[in-house]
Amino acid sequence: MFYEMTIAGLKRQLPMFKVADNVYIAAFILFGDVEITKAAAAELLKKAPEFDIMVTAEAKSIPLIYEMARQAGVNDYIIARKGPKVYMENIITTDVDSITTEGLQKLCIGQKEIDLMKGKRVLIVDDVISTGESLKSIEYLVNKAGGNIVGRMAVLAEGEAADRDDIIFLEKLPLFNEDGSVK
Repeated sequence: MFYEMTIAGLKRQLPMFKVADNVYIAAFILFGDVEITKAAAAELLKKAPEFDIMVTAEAKSIPLIYEMARQAGVNDYIIARKGPKVYMENIITTDVDSITTEGLQKLCIGQKEIDLMKGKRVLIVDDVISTGESLKSIEYLVNKAGGNIVGRMAVLAEGEAADRDDIIFLEKLPLFNEDGSVK
């Protein structure tokens, strides 16, 4: 099963997957789709508040944040890593329980990322906001680093996330029943 939608002016067929009893999602995958990554980055930047630095979680939205930085003409952006790296110092860690990843994950930043965020206007970027768990984890890291969150953005807001007034997104993505009908 697929769900067809238009994102940043481009039609895409999103494959559907079961994530819970009688709950299916249409998976939006940026990896390998340069056209949609470029178009979504441009549209998000049009809606973005003024920012000094952007941050996202590893891994699916890395192409998006890279392209947003490139189009905005900035050199730095931050990736909250899924685990500590040997080159990271003074690590801040938090847990995240994402709907699309099985099991509890960790997100962390080190001193370099802390220095880039401290006292700065931080824009949080993601591919899809659904339950908001990844967003909460990134917010925790930004706050611990002393950053000032000026916006939360995603290409898609899934399910009830589309009703939130604290996020900026391009399109609503519904949740689905087992037969493919919209919940």
